[in-house]
Amino acid sequence: MEEHVVVIYPHPDDESFGAAGTMTEFRKQGVPVTYLCGTLGEMGRNMGSPIFANRETLPEIRKKELIEACNVLDVELKLLGYRDKTIEYEDINEVASHLKKILEDIKPSLVITHYPDHAVHPDHNALGAAAIEAVRLMDTDKRPKVWAQAITNNHVEMLGNPDIINDITEYFDIKMKAILSHSSQASGIIGQFRKDQDDVDEVAKARFSTEQFYTWNFEK
Repeated sequence: MEEHVVVIYPHPDDESFGAAGTMTEFRKQGVPVTYLCGTLGEMGRNMGSPIFANRETLPEIRKKELIEACNVLDVELKLLGYRDKTIEYEDINEVASHLKKILEDIKPSLVITHYPDHAVHPDHNALGAAAIEAVRLMDTDKRPKVWAQAITNNHVEMLGNPDIINDITEYFDIKMKAILSHSSQASGIIGQFRKDQDDVDEVAKARFSTEQFYTWNFEK
């Protein structure tokens, strides 16, 4: 059993779409889970459907949604304070040093983050790379495992099959409740499901019922 799990993603809702079922599974086992969220997603394009936000109000709205989602998932939230869509321009060594200090304080046995260059969004790739570098810099006897999540269309072709494939059907309802907590962002996605299919639940289950990760090899 893990001692403490730390999840590191850049945006509010990344945790819910990406790893909510896995986080819930760990919490059901009594394992503490902490989410280190990189930004408040203040540059997100979705302002709600119908629109209920603008560029000035969106950060606070997304923060409230994030807190609600973390309450649903029963995980601790720590905000890293970076600006949305700018993490790729940060000095990776400075971000890694920042994360390393937090990780050394929490002492997790497992870190979950994005797989660099296979995470679609520049913020995903950059924070994933910084998180992995932070773990690499830790003393080897204190270094947690890293599960890296790849979401590019060609990741299996490029990386092979994921090492961890979690069927989270048992926790699907909790995952969907967490996703829907991010109403400013999720409404557009759920609306697309409704447009494409009559049975929204079945479409969502097909898309979100598994969560997959690669175990990072620090020897490569």
